[in-house]
Amino acid sequence: MIKPIKIILVFMLISGLFVSCKKDKQEPEISQPTAENVEIGYANNKQAIRGRDFHFNADLLAGDKIESVQVKILPKAGQTYTSPWKIEIAWDEFKGLKNANVHKHFTIPQEAPEGRYDFFFIVNDVNGSKLELKEDFQIFDAANMPVDPVVDRDIFSRNEDMVYYMGTYVETPIVFKKGDKFTARAQIKQIQGDGILYTALIRRALNHFPETVDKLDLTKAIIISKVEHKDLGPASKVNTYKLANGAISGDDIIIGAEKDGFGNQITGDRQWQSGQYNLVILYKNTTFNMSTFKSIPITIEY
Repeated sequence: MIKPIKIILVFMLISGLFVSCKKDKQEPEISQPTAENVEIGYANNKQAIRGRDFHFNADLLAGDKIESVQVKILPKAGQTYTSPWKIEIAWDEFKGLKNANVHKHFTIPQEAPEGRYDFFFIVNDVNGSKLELKEDFQIFDAANMPVDPVVDRDIFSRNEDMVYYMGTYVETPIVFKKGDKFTARAQIKQIQGDGILYTALIRRALNHFPETVDKLDLTKAIIISKVEHKDLGPASKVNTYKLANGAISGDDIIIGAEKDGFGNQITGDRQWQSGQYNLVILYKNTTFNMSTFKSIPITIEY
């Protein structure tokens, strides 16, 4: 009786080893694409205004290589809309890449009905895997927004001589030299509550192009002015040079100055150099999580 039991035990052991070996020979799991730094709308507020520019950003890492990248804004189940509408956008330039920064701007059509939607970001990998992100999303009409921040006035001058006013070039090219007084003024309108406004000079060679206050890297920007406001009433305005409540903020800097508008030394990546710069105006309404920005090119001969 002992021998049959031994035979059975040996058989079970061999079977276990066979199954184990079979598992060891299985193909490894397929790596899936991943996404970081996803921003759906400015400041990742997951909102859009119809008829306006829309911002999307994501840093991708493929499992193998990217096959396709797509964004969809689709009607949400159970919601009622004034008319049928959806949008699907695919970008082919990322095909075959291992990693990529998807930084896109596109216009939400004026005919898009207001309401809540499903926002999909879809990445297909050549290895057959797929990343699909789904977020709640909302489209507004500008007239129904509690705030609609707009750069209403952008003025800057060299040594008090106006060179740029509200989007119009008065003198071209716009060249500033060491020792010139650079005056930069901006006004943001259609705001209320709390917010913050920056004006800064950023050398384009640093490849730093912030579109929101949250993305501003102070180690790469020469800050000209920073203004914060609190508890403003509806339809207010804020200026870099004078707040609605009368508070004054500096908005001048000498090209070649040792310190910026914060009083910090202009060193490292921020140090003055000849080349192409952007004057960047950044505003964020912290009460309603709404942002706007503007970038104006200038040249410095140092």
